[in-house]
Parts: sequence; structure tokens; C-alpha cells
Amino acid sequence: MMFLSFIICLLTALSLGSSLIANEHPNIIFILSDDIAQGDLGCYGQELIKTPHLDQMAAEGTRYLQAYCGTSVCAPSRSSLMTGLHMGHCPIRANREIQPEGQMPMPADTYTVARHLKAQGYATACIGKWGMGMFDTTGSPANLGFDHFYGYNCQRHAHSYFPTYLYNDDQRFELPGNSGKPGRGESYAQNYIADETIRWIDEQGENPFFLFYAATLPHGRYEIDEQGIYADKDWSELQKNYAAMVSRLDSDVGRILDLLRKKGLAETTLVIFSGDNGSSFNPNSEIGKLFDQTMGGQLRGYKRGMYEGALRQAAISWCPGTVPAGRVTEEPWAFWDFLPTVVELTDSQLPQNIRTDGKSLVSFLKGGSAPERDYFYWELHEGKSIQAIRFGNWKAVRNGPSESIELYNLEADTGEERNLADANPDLVKKAERLMTEAREEDPNWPLRDAKPKRKPK
Repeated sequence: MMFLSFIICLLTALSLGSSLIANEHPNIIFILSDDIAQGDLGCYGQELIKTPHLDQMAAEGTRYLQAYCGTSVCAPSRSSLMTGLHMGHCPIRANREIQPEGQMPMPADTYTVARHLKAQGYATACIGKWGMGMFDTTGSPANLGFDHFYGYNCQRHAHSYFPTYLYNDDQRFELPGNSGKPGRGESYAQNYIADETIRWIDEQGENPFFLFYAATLPHGRYEIDEQGIYADKDWSELQKNYAAMVSRLDSDVGRILDLLRKKGLAETTLVIFSGDNGSSFNPNSEIGKLFDQTMGGQLRGYKRGMYEGALRQAAISWCPGTVPAGRVTEEPWAFWDFLPTVVELTDSQLPQNIRTDGKSLVSFLKGGSAPERDYFYWELHEGKSIQAIRFGNWKAVRNGPSESIELYNLEADTGEERNLADANPDLVKKAERLMTEAREEDPNWPLRDAKPKRKPK
């Protein structure tokens, strides 16, 4: 009887993930939502906002409770996802605006997920928002491995959902009936972006493809063309719009999954959904409070911070026959794991001169354990430099180079309410040492305290 049980378990293990393993070049879609919080989705406990497609995706796939972003704001987090580097090595470690349009570009010859997959014969596209370099810079998506781009390049421009224009590759095209100013216009940009996503997937033939679908929803200005089921709620306009934007994101994800099923690609396409950073709302704000984005205080903090509410993402992986259905896991992973994951998925190798801070998640995606590592590291340089490092279940936060290190035991205190630094000086020293080891100095990103406020004359 024991031998029979062993054989059954062995056959199950061998069959798990057979679809992707049998296909050495699986299709890969990474859906990145701008500012979605774990607490916004029904599968994480949200009761007021409806997200049936993402809930179904989680039921058919795996939901992650400790999926970490690159850092807690847009451009550097996306840069980490694309390069496989954490914030100690990533070339972009903050949002830096370029006038009149765009952000600080990634350097020439930056190695990205898209460049790697293109070299393996993949068709590659970024649709939605880029924010890592305009078309005339080294950070253009065309310079970093993408065959096709569509949407907003500049994240500042992407604040408007009724903009006057979008881009098709590097060609600007006008949207009729829009002023670009706050308020409704005639042409809702997300309609164009969602339709282009479906068009591009649908036109791919038998060759493998990689889609980086960087949806702007539900990032502010918080504009929506239709409030739908929320229009008659006794809520503020902001609350109605936000809920409708999350549900619109959900329906657009549903369109992608339905198309994959229709085309017979579901079992050979890995889809990962995630946010790019934690909630952008203070828990006591009208959004944070009504929709309980901290999930009853489980997560502390929000965007531009170093606490778990700023760094943990709503994250789901889906590939029927490969990714276990209905699995919920507390094991952690981070954005910089994506590059080594696609390298293993495609049975390829990184060039010898390219390094990554990540670990392949292929076994983890198929139901195994998360890879072991020494630490996770984050920093951010907006106003002042802040840092965080996690080693095991210990998490250290330093809210400025001259600030004391805070220490939390995430296993016992997920909400980071009890600072245990005074009781654990050896662990504080270890955290400080690891923070130093984790980062390389970069003239663009020196560790600095906040500038003193000017006294009024």
C-alpha cells in the first residue's frame, strides 16, 4: 500500500508542470497593475469591490501572500522587474522626472527580460505604461528588447485617463475629444490599451511571445468612463471611481485569460499578475478606510515606505496543468526573481557578463518550495534615502541614514507593531552589515538624509 501511494505521489509530481516543461518556449505574460493593493481584491478578502476574474484566476492558480515589489514606487520597481536586480544594484532607484516628458532612462546596454527572451526567438511587447526612458534615450523600450510598444511612455502623462495622445511604438497619435485636463473626455485611454493587448496576443502565431502588460489602473487621477455597479453607492465620487477602476482592471484581465483559453494557449502560457508597489493610500484616507486596504491592520504602511504594506503585492500566477490550483502560500519572492525564472523556463543561459540578484521560481511556481536566499533588500531615494532588509523572518527598516534601525519579527508581528531593536542588538548589527553589503555606491543614488526645512523669513 505504501509503495502504491509512493507511485501515485511520484506520478503526480512528474505530471505537475508537464505543460510548460514539454514546451521549452512557453508564452509568458506579466500583468503589472499600477498601485493595486492586496486588500483591493476579493481573493484577499475585499468585500465591497468586485473582482470575479482575478478571484477565478487565484482559484485556478496560486495566490501569494508575501510577493515583494522591487521597491515602493513606480519606475525603480519596474526597473527591478525588468533587470533582475534589487535596489542595491539597480540602475534606477527612484522616480526622476525629465522635462518635457519622460523619466530618467535606464542606461545603454541594460540587460532586460525582454532582451533575453527576444534572443530566444520570442515576440516581445510592452503595452500600457513604460516610464523607464523616452524613445530618443537609452531607456527606450525599443532599445531594451521590445518589438512593440503601445500606450504611455511617461508616467506623469499616464496620470490622465483622458489624455490627448498615446503612442503606437514611437509614433504619437491623438485621442479625439480629450483635453488632458482632470475630468472626463470622449476617449478613455484604457479602452485603447486593453483592445491593443487583445489584438497583439491574438495575432501571434506559433512562435512564443512575451507580453509585459503594464496597466495604469487603478493609479490616480482616479478617472473612469463608467462607474457601473458603483454609480448608486452612497460613497464619494473618488470611492466610486476607485472601485470601478479596480473592477475594470479585473474585467480586462478576464479578457486576456478568456482569449488564451479560446486559442488553446492556456496550458502553455504562464500568466503572472502583480502590483508594482503597495497601496498608495493612507489607511485613514477615504479609500484606505472604506476598502480596508490593510486587511484589518495586517499590513503597515503604504507607497513610498519600507513597511510590508508598501512592499508586499497582490500577486497571482496561473497556468492550468502547471501552477497548482487553489494554492495559497506565505513563502516570499521578489520582482528580481523574474529574470532568472524566465531563463530557466526557456532552458537558456544568461550571458557570462550579466548578473542577477534573483533566484529562479520555476520549482516554486509548480508547487515546490520557494528558493532559499540570504536576504531581500530595498532602498528608495525620494526626499531622503530609506532602506529595508529581510533575512529569514527578521525585517529591519531604516527611515534615513541617520535614523536608528527598527527590527521586527514578521512571523509573530506581520503588522510591524513591535520594534525589537533594543532587545536584539546583535540582529541590528547584522541588519546594518547586510544593508552595507547589499548595495553598491552610485553617484545618482547617495544615501542622504532629508534636507532641513527652511525657516520662514
